[in-house]
Amino acid sequence: MPEISVLVLHGPNLNLLGLREPEIYGSTTIEQINQALYSDAKKLQVGLDCLQSNHEGILVDAIHNARQTHQGIVINAGAYTHTSVAIRDAIAAVQIPTVEAHLSNIYTREEFRHHSYLAAVVVGQISGFGADSYRLGLQAVVNYLNR
Repeated sequence: MPEISVLVLHGPNLNLLGLREPEIYGSTTIEQINQALYSDAKKLQVGLDCLQSNHEGILVDAIHNARQTHQGIVINAGAYTHTSVAIRDAIAAVQIPTVEAHLSNIYTREEFRHHSYLAAVVVGQISGFGADSYRLGLQAVVNYLNR
């Protein structure tokens, strides 16, 4: 088993990627994103698990459970980015280096999307690069862990 393992979390509505507002989120599906991430993880020689949920508690549980198996997290919390103190607190509690990723640039969109509850507890944010935001997030967290 690789020394480093990363958990990728996809939040609400991301299961609809490819169908949902392609002018904002692109036409790449979540399955295609995950396949690219698994390919990148293999090249980086790290373990990888991906999980999508529309339910806040499932995401919180996954963050808690990551303590046993993962050294890094990449999360696109979707709308929970702007509303979830619970996800923010879970990331802070487990102290696993986490990168926040977004397909669109949240700072050029509606005002309510400009605030991230996660920003203060993650090692960094990547947004605006479409599906590549996840891949850049994976690379960033692996680089961070290898320092």
